[in-house]
Amino acid sequence: MMHADEVRTDADLVRRLIAQQFPQWADLPVEVVHPPGTDNAVYRLGHDMAVRLPRTAAAVGQLEFEHDQLPRLAALLPVAVPRTIALGHPGLGYPYRWAVSHWTQGAHPKDAEREDHRFASDLGEFVAAMRAADSTGARRGYRTGSLRTRDADVREWTAKAADVLDVPAVLAAWERALDQPEWDGPPQWTHGDLIPGNVLVSGGRLRAVIDFGAAGAGDPACDAIPAWTLLNARTRPTFRTAAGFDDATWARGRGWALTFVSGIDYYRHTNPPMAELGRRAVAEVLAEAP
Repeated sequence: MMHADEVRTDADLVRRLIAQQFPQWADLPVEVVHPPGTDNAVYRLGHDMAVRLPRTAAAVGQLEFEHDQLPRLAALLPVAVPRTIALGHPGLGYPYRWAVSHWTQGAHPKDAEREDHRFASDLGEFVAAMRAADSTGARRGYRTGSLRTRDADVREWTAKAADVLDVPAVLAAWERALDQPEWDGPPQWTHGDLIPGNVLVSGGRLRAVIDFGAAGAGDPACDAIPAWTLLNARTRPTFRTAAGFDDATWARGRGWALTFVSGIDYYRHTNPPMAELGRRAVAEVLAEAP
């Protein structure tokens, strides 16, 4: 349980929901997927399907977006993305809509990919393809507004993680990001959450990007986040060139990476890998600080 308002799920509930609503799959095995998702509990159904159950009410719209809107983006992207097969409805005490999708093959990136310029270029090409897609009628993304809307949160969560952070250094880097010019171009599509758990690789190359719950249009700076969450100082420039970020957008992206400071304390006890992701993102940004 990672959230105070989370609904508890388990493999038995998934089996019973499948049997009730999609009996054609009732005989398929169900197993928990690790690492766990922060917004959705994920289970593997048989060999080639996945079941995603929102943990909170706020996450339900993510699945509906992927079902309704992602297919038009998928044809424009250079790698695989989730394909929803069916949407389930509340039942057996579970209160939200839920989804069955195709299982996406691949492994989450490890340290070797951080060093791989081919992977960095693949990531940049994915971001560039998102940015080039027609955003007419697109919703606003979770991280496509002004960085200033996150100012109070960043200061609060930095203080809560003061035992493991250089607080003055974090806040100085944050203020430099806030000082950048705001985005004044047309809204551009973003994934918004390019972190290790949402990226799949094979043979050192990017094969798929999953979990488009934060996707939407606006300032593209948030899709610079993988420069600090997935790459290192050597491969970062390769990614930036492929993605096409200008100086101000790149600098705002550095600020978006710093917003992951919130996970250090929030997930400290419930999801240590997410807490470590926050520490890594902050450390990578500070290593670049003047």
